[in-house]
Amino acid sequence: MQTAHELFLHELSDMLDAERNILEALQEQSEESSRPDLQKAFDSHRQQTEKQIQRLEQAFESLEEQPEETECKGIQGLISEHDEFKEESPSEDILDIFNAGAACKVEHYEIAAYTSLINLAQQMGHKKAVRLLNQNLKEEQQTLKKMEGFIKKLKPERMMEEEEDEEDQDEEMEMTRKSPSGSRGRSRRVA
Repeated sequence: MQTAHELFLHELSDMLDAERNILEALQEQSEESSRPDLQKAFDSHRQQTEKQIQRLEQAFESLEEQPEETECKGIQGLISEHDEFKEESPSEDILDIFNAGAACKVEHYEIAAYTSLINLAQQMGHKKAVRLLNQNLKEEQQTLKKMEGFIKKLKPERMMEEEEDEEDQDEEMEMTRKSPSGSRGRSRRVA
């Protein structure tokens, strides 16, 4: 790889592979969701991703080029992380929280990738590609905001294991008994 054009085609191919893999992952996340609003968000983003794939294909057409055979290792890593987490049999509420967080990670990755692609396309004067990539970027930024909103409102049913809670309560009671009774409620005067 010797030219900016070759780099651009490589990165564009990488992003196309990423979006195709994300499309499959979104279907799985939708099916895993225990909350209808989260399921709807994943379904909506899946439809959006289908359009983003079309735009990437249009970007290749505008350059009269074909995508390279490539595998987006970054997205593959995030998908592997999800698959390994699922093997730990998380509760439904914990899986929902994990999936919302994972979606944010993916969005940050995509935003960085699209920003880089847009910069390269602008430098080479690929105006149609810039327009198409900017549409995808704006959608990714909107999706990130939406998923961050879910993270704020999703609450785990259990914060800690019940045994740990009991141990913490026992320690707290023990410390209360050991503390000097005269030190509570008195203010000290500093000269």
